[in-house]
This record gives sequence, structure tokens and C-alpha cells, in this order.
Amino acid sequence: MVDSCSGVFEGGGVRGIGHVGAVCAMEEAGYRFFHLAGSSAGAVVAALLAAGFSGGELFREMERLDYGKLKGNGWPGRLGALGKGLSLAVSFGIYPMEYLGNWVEELLERKGVKTFEDIWKKGRKLWITASDVTAGRLLILPGDLEKFGLEPGKFPVWKAVQMSSAIPVFYEPCRLTDRNGCRHLIVDGGLLSNYPLWLMDGEKWPAFGFQFWNGEFSASCCQEERTFPDYVQAVVETCLDAIDRSRIAPGDGERTVKISTAVKSGEVWKNIRSTDFGIGKDEEKTLFENGRRGAEEFLEHWNFERWKRKYR
Repeated sequence: MVDSCSGVFEGGGVRGIGHVGAVCAMEEAGYRFFHLAGSSAGAVVAALLAAGFSGGELFREMERLDYGKLKGNGWPGRLGALGKGLSLAVSFGIYPMEYLGNWVEELLERKGVKTFEDIWKKGRKLWITASDVTAGRLLILPGDLEKFGLEPGKFPVWKAVQMSSAIPVFYEPCRLTDRNGCRHLIVDGGLLSNYPLWLMDGEKWPAFGFQFWNGEFSASCCQEERTFPDYVQAVVETCLDAIDRSRIAPGDGERTVKISTAVKSGEVWKNIRSTDFGIGKDEEKTLFENGRRGAEEFLEHWNFERWKRKYR
């Protein structure tokens, strides 16, 4: 039996494979996602599910993904702290986003998806968050593209995902021009809403959230930030990880799958951070299993009818 549901995926950088593990467990339990939303890495997972990928297909694609290339191969990385500083001054970000954008675009095209209209034709809906730092506002894509004189249905899905994934400082921001000719800088949706579960309030079927949890090892595995760009990057990561956490309503907490970011490296436990692009294959598999286990434990106690009686 197939149960229709909605899914909202928190941003989390390289930890996104944890979402995939959770999706696999949900699909094995008979759930299928028709309404999807996400921020940053969560937007990647949401978009690919909306295009028609299964959890198993996503796992195989993410296994092949070269996370190191997400930092690009340009001069900022080769010149160290000096290169990072110059890139920040010139481009407002250390690394370009071509590799991620090209990767998502290629995968979407395999399922016949280029624009949001293609998603809608499949009977699914997709919402992606992004942050307009020029106007200081949250964007919900594709609907808010009308503010820039763009037709939402005709906008490329991969470009919306790229906008949502542009971690401030780490990546160069994306740009949109509004009706008055003003150019806006668009960055990671997680800056303003990293876990937009509220987008699914009032759904007729279950709406599940998928959120990362740092666990008990966060205090024991700190990394010293040795350069100013590294320091700024750490500040941004802290903001992205903390946003939305302090204002999760009880009803949202009870429909949220918690995914641990803790992995064992040798004899030491550590938490994987959003920008740990040196993540190893064993660590990827651990995150995947963390997601699967989190979803399985969640489903042991989930009851939609009980949730509705309590919170609606």
C-alpha cells in the first residue's frame, strides 16, 4: 500500500546523504512524496525527489558525487588564505557554484525536468527557500520570482537549487534583477529559514520534516579557525545550523525525523559539518545509515490520526 505524504528537508551541506537514508526507509515503509520543500542540501534532495528519483537512485548518485569538486578548482583555493580573501572582496564568495549547478541540472534532465512546470506536470509540487540579502527577505521559489518579473513555471529548477545552496561567504552569491533594474544578491535559503516545515501546514496527508541533529559530540570536536575567512565561514555555519531550532513548535517536533551527524573516524567520534567537503566514503555511509535509522525509529511511534487530534 502506498501512502501519499509531503517532505521538508533541512539544509545541511555535505550531510544531505543523511536525508537520502531517511527517504529510503520511508519509501520501504510505503510512503511516497508528492509535495516537497527544502533549503540548501535539502533543496537538492527535494528537487530530485520531485523530479522522480527514488531514494535508492539518489543514494547511488550521491555515492558517485565528488564532494571535493564542490569547492571548485579555481585560484582562490590554490592561493590559500590570500586567494580566499581576494575572492571574497571581488566576488562576495570564495568558490563558484558551477559544479553543483551542472550536477543537479544533469540529473534533473535524466527525468525530463528543466523547469518547475515539468515538476507540476508530474503531479508534484516543489518549494525552495532562498535569501535575498539585498532586500533582506526570504524568498519562496518559484512563486516569489514574480517579484523579479519572471514567470515561476518557466524558471529552471537547477538554478533555484543553486540559489538555495549558495552558502554565504563560502560560495559566490547568485544574482537576480528586479523590475526596477536593481540587482539582488541571492544566497542560501538556510540563512532565513533552514527548515521550512511551516510550508506544509494544513496538508491533507502527513507532512514529515527531516532535520539534522549534532548529538552529544559537538563539544568535544571543535576545530580552531586559523584564518579570517575560516572564522567568517564558521560564523555562517553556526547561523545556518542554529536557525529555526529555537522556534520549533511541539507539533512540528513530533512530525520531524531526527538525523544524527555523528560519525566515528578511527577511534574518535565527531560531527560532520555542512562544509566538510573532505568527507570520506565510510563517513558518507554512516550518515546514510544514521538517516535510515532515524526514520525507522520515528515510524515506530508515528500515528497520523493521533497527531491530527492533538494539533489540528
